[in-house]
Amino acid sequence: MSINSPTGYSDEGMETALSGSTADFVMPPGNNIITRLDNYYRWVELRERLETWQYARIQESRPGPVITARDSYNRKTEGLNFASQDYLGLSAHPEVINAAGEALLRYGPHSAGSPAAIGQTDLVGQLEDKLSELTGMEHVIIYPTGWAAGFGSITGLMNANDHIIMDALSHSCLVAGAGAVVGKNIYKFPHLRHDAVSQILKEIRAADARNGILVVTEGLFSMNADTPDIKALQEICHEYNASLLVDVAHDLGALGPGGTGQIGIQGMKGKVDLVMGSFSKTFASGGGFLATNSAAVKEYMKMYSGSYIFSNAISPVQTASALHAAGIIISREGEILRDRLYELSSHMRNSFTARSCQCSGIPAALVPVMIGRERKARIIHRLLRQKKLAALIVEFPVVPLGEARIRLQLMATHTIDQINLAVDRISESIEEAEELSQITFR
Repeated sequence: MSINSPTGYSDEGMETALSGSTADFVMPPGNNIITRLDNYYRWVELRERLETWQYARIQESRPGPVITARDSYNRKTEGLNFASQDYLGLSAHPEVINAAGEALLRYGPHSAGSPAAIGQTDLVGQLEDKLSELTGMEHVIIYPTGWAAGFGSITGLMNANDHIIMDALSHSCLVAGAGAVVGKNIYKFPHLRHDAVSQILKEIRAADARNGILVVTEGLFSMNADTPDIKALQEICHEYNASLLVDVAHDLGALGPGGTGQIGIQGMKGKVDLVMGSFSKTFASGGGFLATNSAAVKEYMKMYSGSYIFSNAISPVQTASALHAAGIIISREGEILRDRLYELSSHMRNSFTARSCQCSGIPAALVPVMIGRERKARIIHRLLRQKKLAALIVEFPVVPLGEARIRLQLMATHTIDQINLAVDRISESIEEAEELSQITFR
């Protein structure tokens, strides 16, 4: 294919836009902390102009199966949406919308204070009760964001001499929390390898019987859509007097009996030491939580978890949205929506397999389609924009170098026709990008 074809790939700078990664600009050198960022800015600006930058879309409509969005150059597209996180489609549910409106009228839009300074509404207690029912844990504490919950759970619980053992694919908020508090005593084990956890615990306890150990994993890993053996991890932790924290952001509400996620599927409801999650995936809201069977943990976190006490409390509108979403999740309607989501995910995965496209993980709201080279993935991003389909391209350093992927995020409100159309457009784009990625652009 000629680079001067109507595809537009003859644009000056395309080769640069398809090269490098954000890892190249981490901690840039230079004695001026402002101007040393200029090279990064020019690289991003070039990628934005040439439509190979996947991080600058702005929505102009409600996030649903179809969305209107624009980029930083005000180029607008309207089309299929597989980029938003609203797994059961509850952000468009009339009961959730009405609850948010009623909370706005009653409490106003703003919590106006830390939970320690009268910023918390009575809705928060109701939400804690719903989450206690859903997780099987006796005590719940609500954070203003999911990131704050993950970061604050670790920084509030751990001491400087403690040890943290983390799955290599643990979320950024958990990694940042670990780095902020324990320093050198962080151990990352190969993804899903609980046998490696056992060996690390054995070695730590042989040398240190005095300090605490936290093992960190996730119910459903977002980049791979796979899941750990939670029961095995909890048993290993108990053997070595360690504690287990499971981040259930992507599976609670969207998977499992009654929306209990992988913890429920694996028969571990109420049996895990610590459960942390976010409302932003299935609960139609911002916010997050930590659940525990220890009243002491909850009370301690209210004073010593910085992202809780030094942040304004979750807003009344967000609380009401999450509360009513939780009610739907637990109900028969929630079961119907989860069944629908499972059917859509299974159908999409089978359809991709029939087109010789590889999907990672299990049927869930997340469908990672493996691409490979970052260069090819960026071309796919541009092609999908042209085909009016919003999807998230994930590349190094978020995933290993050469293992770029499309992370599709399904909603129970998508239709089979929309799934089929998405598979067609993505499969076509993968084929086109394979040819285009072989070209050296000038």
